[in-house]
Amino acid sequence: MIKTQTLPFVSGRFGRRAMLFLAVLGVLFVLGIYNVTDVERLARDPVLGGLDYAGYVVCHRITSHSITFAGRQLPLCARCTGMYLGVVLSFVVLGLAGRFKWAKLPSAKIMGVFVGFVIVMGIDGVNSYSHFFPDLPHLYEPQNWLRLVTGMGTGLAMGVFIFPALAQTLWRDYQWRPVLTGFREFFWLVFLALIVVLLVLSNQPLLLYVLGVISALGVVAILTVINSMMLLLVTRRDARSVSWRQAAVPLAIGLVLTVAEIAVVSIVRYNLTGTMTGFPGL
Repeated sequence: MIKTQTLPFVSGRFGRRAMLFLAVLGVLFVLGIYNVTDVERLARDPVLGGLDYAGYVVCHRITSHSITFAGRQLPLCARCTGMYLGVVLSFVVLGLAGRFKWAKLPSAKIMGVFVGFVIVMGIDGVNSYSHFFPDLPHLYEPQNWLRLVTGMGTGLAMGVFIFPALAQTLWRDYQWRPVLTGFREFFWLVFLALIVVLLVLSNQPLLLYVLGVISALGVVAILTVINSMMLLLVTRRDARSVSWRQAAVPLAIGLVLTVAEIAVVSIVRYNLTGTMTGFPGL
């Protein structure tokens, strides 16, 4: 029987999942402290440099639409930074609550709110895109903080949708329970997302380094999950794993496929555009 906690997941005692999360976070902060204290070292940082390619696969990386610190652009634009931070936040919160095998979407009302988040991001995206063409009408002046906030809302929706889909595809004994049991948990998730947004908007170099790395790792995570799900469905080996040891095999193959995709798409895009930031003329 899997032990689960209600959201918020912080109780009097941290479990192994929470300790692992804190350990990873600690490593990222140590890397951040080492790199942000030296501008030249930051510019040569292999961690952010490598993750730039992950961002390059899914994001336009236009500098004016991106958050920068110490002369360094984050791997993703402001909107995609919010989006993939939202995905990671959803995965982490649901994972720490022990809901890896919960395979049902939240209620229709909660999903309706998430759909609303996606629609708001779509409106903001269209308005932002219209500014590339001076003759087109637009509603308001685009702002990176708006891109970040609307991206975060969509990222939460993506995470809450994909998390139970992975459970259905991966586990034999998944549980038909909603990953968010009600609006109370929904509001806790949104509250945590707002805290993350405020941390990004604080413009503190150390926090931006850590959150920039996490957002780009979110790209790797979601591509790995999607590749693993597609692999299991195509080979008709879905819903068979009964332990993490068995689940590790398709997830590892999904990660290998993700790395290959990032390499191929990056090479093709760079050969077509000749730039790692934006597109020619933008």
